[in-house]
Amino acid sequence: MSLYTLIAILISTILVTISFWLPMINPDTEKLSPYECGFDPLGTARLPYSMRFFLVAILFLLFDLEIALLLPTPWATQLSSPTLTLTWASIILILLTLGFIYEWLQGGLEWAE
Repeated sequence: MSLYTLIAILISTILVTISFWLPMINPDTEKLSPYECGFDPLGTARLPYSMRFFLVAILFLLFDLEIALLLPTPWATQLSSPTLTLTWASIILILLTLGFIYEWLQGGLEWAE
């Protein structure tokens, strides 16, 4: 098993090194510029992104992960020690609720300034 792990790490390291090394061989400004159907680009390819949308997306991912973690809780209560399961589920809920309240108090959920 350790031989396979060593081979996987070796191949991964070689591929990452090659991916960093190859672009440095022949950099070209034409290849690095954005392409718009054969026309010169009208503006920058980097559009500004609202930090509010990013915050809401991160909060959505956190609470989506919370649901994924708490979904098996009804089945886990049938184990030999349901008290431990409910304790961990309660800790997860309390931590995420405190984080949500903190984000709310900091104004991360308000759209208008």
